[in-house]
Amino acid sequence: MEFAKKGMRVELNRRKFMAGATAMSLVPSVGRAATAPPTLEAKPGRVRLITAEFGDYPETEIWGFGGGVPGPMIRARQGDVLQRRLVNNLPQPTSVHWHGLRVPNAMDGVPGMTQDAVAQGGEFLYELPLKDAGTYWYHSHNQSTEQVARGLYGVLIVDEEQPPEVDHDVTIVLDDWRLSKKAQITDDFGAMHDWTHAGRMGNYIHAHLAPQISTVEQNQRLRLRFVNVATDRIMSVSLNGVAGKIVARDGMPLETLETPEVMVFGPAERADLIVDVTAAVGETVQLVIHERDTGYLLEEIEVTGQHAKTPRGPVPRLPGNPIERLTDLKAARSVPLNMEGGAMGGLRQGKYKGRVMSPQELVREGQIWTFNGEVGLPEAPLITAQRGETIRIPMQNNTVFPHAMHLHGTHFQEVLPDGTFGPLKDTILMDARETREIAFVADNPGDWLLHCHMLSHQAAGMKTWLRVT
Repeated sequence: MEFAKKGMRVELNRRKFMAGATAMSLVPSVGRAATAPPTLEAKPGRVRLITAEFGDYPETEIWGFGGGVPGPMIRARQGDVLQRRLVNNLPQPTSVHWHGLRVPNAMDGVPGMTQDAVAQGGEFLYELPLKDAGTYWYHSHNQSTEQVARGLYGVLIVDEEQPPEVDHDVTIVLDDWRLSKKAQITDDFGAMHDWTHAGRMGNYIHAHLAPQISTVEQNQRLRLRFVNVATDRIMSVSLNGVAGKIVARDGMPLETLETPEVMVFGPAERADLIVDVTAAVGETVQLVIHERDTGYLLEEIEVTGQHAKTPRGPVPRLPGNPIERLTDLKAARSVPLNMEGGAMGGLRQGKYKGRVMSPQELVREGQIWTFNGEVGLPEAPLITAQRGETIRIPMQNNTVFPHAMHLHGTHFQEVLPDGTFGPLKDTILMDARETREIAFVADNPGDWLLHCHMLSHQAAGMKTWLRVT
């Protein structure tokens, strides 16, 4: 079967809609350091984002871990303790958040909450016990609207003790760049229109494949790891020429495998697929990005031979991670979260730094989104939970824009309308005017951020925090 959504008019532009993968060096690394911890250096760099087929453009100046985009791929095994020494050679302070990892609070990388931002020329040692296998990523959490948009991110893969058998294991990083006519990142990170609307939308969507494979064979089995690292853009993608299942979301294995059609990724969301190549020899496997009712070819891989006469059979489930899943909510405490603000009549008065402000005052402060009537990080936590307590958060999006809600420190499950529970996630995409509910066991002590991962919305007020004692 093909993964294009039924009924959707897909017009594939044979000349790629936006660039395919950029050839960037990968620096795999594993496990516990025997000597000095490996260095993860944040520094300026130059990369060729726009390929020659679009014209004679110069290299793009970026900020990257290791000076590249994405930063070095970090690969380790479940049960390892990963160490990385961040060295900051940027003109701004920075930090590293290990997105989706259930780490000790002091290692979460949130300036002003779990650590001080690392100044220019400074360093910080991160020590990360890798409890869970899966696909994760790391990114700056200081001035992230700018720093992530400049390229400060990378992929972290934690392999299972017994990974599933595949012929290719490929990470697909989806990003969205706002570039000038000279292929440079535009310096308009605090644009109020972006902050009050859907966020910083780019004009150049980029898919980076690692490794960058150019050919596959019919009936080969692929593991595809999708990561949306865009600051604000929701990515809708599909695949042609393969058949299989989604086996994990946000790093966590699915108990019930899903059949992918058009896959929608809010900023920071991930998914692992295991698929078999069904395209015939001479055809291609296609990665398609969907904008409204049209599909555009983002990447394609040629099928050059036949690996086997038949596919391998059913896709297996991945082994589970050691995290408690919900069974009931009888003893759960409910704390609602109401989202307001933004453009188109959504902004009303809000409490900011202890004072109730008018919409005009909030706009002058650059704070225009509220959680429960408060703007920006409040002094008191949304929730103070005892370790082991079950918490449920019904969320109402009373704005006209979607929001990708991300919880640090643990994974949650959605409480579905029929009372059952969705898969384990760390980020959930809420549509405009939508109501969703999440629940989780507060099993990781510390102060944890809860925010919109549309990073423009976070910068403009959409953040709160939880304390687990």
